Formats: sequence, structure tokens, C-alpha cells
Amino acid sequence: MTTAFDPIDLAGTRLANRIALAPMTRSRAFGRLPDARTAEYYAQRASAGLVITEGVQPTAAGQGYPNTPGLHSAEQVAAWRTVTDAVHAAGGRIFAQLMHAGRIGHPSITADLPGDLHPAGPSAVTPAGQLFTAEGLQDFPVPRELTAEEIREAIAGFAAAARNAVEAGFDGVELHGANGYLIHQFLAPNANLRTDEWGGSEENRNRFAVEVVKAVAEAVGPERTALRLSPGNPYNDIDEPAPRAQYAALVDALEPLGLAYVHLMEGAAEARELTHELRKRFSGTLVLNPYSEGGPTGAAELALVEDGTADVIAFGALFLANPDLPARLKAGGPYNTPDPATFFGGDERGYTDYPALAV
Repeated sequence: MTTAFDPIDLAGTRLANRIALAPMTRSRAFGRLPDARTAEYYAQRASAGLVITEGVQPTAAGQGYPNTPGLHSAEQVAAWRTVTDAVHAAGGRIFAQLMHAGRIGHPSITADLPGDLHPAGPSAVTPAGQLFTAEGLQDFPVPRELTAEEIREAIAGFAAAARNAVEAGFDGVELHGANGYLIHQFLAPNANLRTDEWGGSEENRNRFAVEVVKAVAEAVGPERTALRLSPGNPYNDIDEPAPRAQYAALVDALEPLGLAYVHLMEGAAEARELTHELRKRFSGTLVLNPYSEGGPTGAAELALVEDGTADVIAFGALFLANPDLPARLKAGGPYNTPDPATFFGGDERGYTDYPALAV
């Protein structure tokens, strides 16, 4: 029987186990750059089979939150190299998550940068809710509708950032197609009201995701390319009333490309049925950030590898608080408790100071 502690091959990248550090925004990239603390944070968690970084904006226009890092300048590439070197020195494998926030953003966040970086998405539909900025919570502005030329530029931006990621030493990239960000906005019928080739039918709403994946796979190789999805997830004012057909068609389009993996994030218990459906349709590696009742993903979810539901399980908050999580899972604990007050922003507290088990 396969267990979460067995190695696995991701289209040529060998992982020591089937436990992944899920991507989690930490908002500590001051100046949009990772620093020595970032390197320490990820290296501490390098015993994961796969480390997936926080969301990294592929272009300046893709930034949605304060103090998040980018991969669109030479300075950022050099800064990330210190992170990947630290993870590799600790025996780990690391993918960069490329996240274009699309309509989720605020002009104040990129006001110090040149050009018109007003948040933009597939359609001029303002998401409900507010966004945290340096000035506090603010209403989302009305996003600009991307032109056909700007859509092509966004696709090229993902590909350029993927090349930068490889130059920075990453083993691959995960495209963020979940949680209501740009790729997910194109998938969602309430955020994408277009009637051209990029909207309307399920096939057209899938087109942006497929074109981004193909462009990145061409740039760095399909074996270094992955995609994260969260079917039916309402986060960031997304409404997908009938995700099954949409995502089945999307995974069918991805199936022949030879990707490193597809990463599913479940938002509710009823999502498991769709997970099983997509698992049947995708013959490559399936990474799962599973829905868990009443708390963060924990040891009980390791059984999802044993029963074949997924190939790799991604842990979020529990891994944030337990840098040596694979060892703790194997030993049955004990576990440090995550502190939500230190999830975003700040210094080393709640970032690099969670203790490992005594050896």
C-alpha cells in the first residue's frame, strides 16, 4: 500500500515524500522581494516532499496585496535564488506559485510603480467585499475589462515569470487558477461576462487557463508546469453554480500536456465527489488540499493517499506552525498551534520561530 511517506516522481522531479507545503500568502516581502527570513522560512520546511511558495506576482500589474513578492525583475530573480539555494541545500524541492490577482487589488498597492496598474479582469465586475491595504480596509474599485491585447500580454507575462523562476533555481511553477484570482475569474460565469473568444461558453471561459498553461509549458517544459484549481470555491466573490462540466472539460484539455501535477483545493465536503471525477480524468499527479471538517488539514487526511484519492496531500496552517511537519505526522504529533494573529505581515514571530521537535 502506498503511503504519504513514500517517494513520488513529478514528471522527472523526485520527491522524498507525498506531503506538500501548501501555498500561503505571508505578506512579508518588503520591497516586493524575498529576504533572508524568507529563505529561512522555506528551508525550515524543506522536509516536505514539495514546497510551494506563497503567491508570486508574474507582472507588476498582478499584485493584489501589500508586501507580496514578484518574479518580473532581475532583482527579484536574484533574491529568489537565495531561497531556492537554501531549500535545495536542505534537501527539498520547491515550486513557485505564480499568482496574478486580476480584479482583486487596489490602486494604492501599486501606486509607487510606473504605468496604469489599476486592477483589471475579464469583465468590469466589482467583487463584493473589501481589501486590506496599507491604509486599512478599502472597498474594491471597479476593475477595468482587459482588452484582447492585454489578455495576450497577461499570458506572456506568466510565461516570462516562469522563465525567471527557472533562472532563480525553482524546480517548477504552479499557476494559481484558484481562490478568485485572474485565471479563476476567467473560469467563473459571474466574473467573466465576455461574449468574445474568452467568455460565454464553458470552452471559452476555460480558454485563458488553457492558454496560460500551454504558454508556460512551452517556456519551461510541461514537466515544470502545474495548475492549482478550486472548483466551486466562492472566495473573492466567485460564483460557480455548476462547476462539474466546466472543470471536467478543463482537465480533459490539460490531460495530454504532460504536466507536473494538478493541485485541487476543496472548499466544502461536497467537493469530494468532483475530486474523484477529476482524478479519473487526469492521469498525472494529483495534489490535494483537502476539505477537513472543523480545522486545518491534519493527520487523518494522509489516508487520502492510501485510498488513492490523491497522490500528494498539501498542508497549510498546520505546516505553517510545524516546520518539521512530516516528522510530526509520522510520529503522531505533538503539534504546535497556528497563531492567526501572525499569519500576515510582521517580523519573525509566527514566521520562523515555531520550534521543531527536539532531536
